[in-house]
Amino acid sequence: MTGETRSPGRLIVDRETKPHMPPYLKLRHDAGRGRWVLLAPERILTPDQTAVAVLQLCDGTRTVEEIAAKLAVEYSAPADVITADVMDLLQGLADKGYIKG
Repeated sequence: MTGETRSPGRLIVDRETKPHMPPYLKLRHDAGRGRWVLLAPERILTPDQTAVAVLQLCDGTRTVEEIAAKLAVEYSAPADVITADVMDLLQGLADKGYIKG
């Protein structure tokens, strides 16, 4: 399975998924508060720094595996651990409609 959906509307995130945020979501830095926010219709989310690092790489051109590899190098962490964490994070966001593949 390569980023396919098993049921209508549900993305199953795997290593080959090329995640991106739908056009109605915007990741912005709130300089006044010194934090990142994810702007959604009628909602503002405040992702933690890990989620921000992942979301900044979700441009629809990189696979989950490529995102995890980049973060593993950047944070000097084991690639398999980072990959599992990224997949869990992205699956949770996909289940809420914040990530498409």
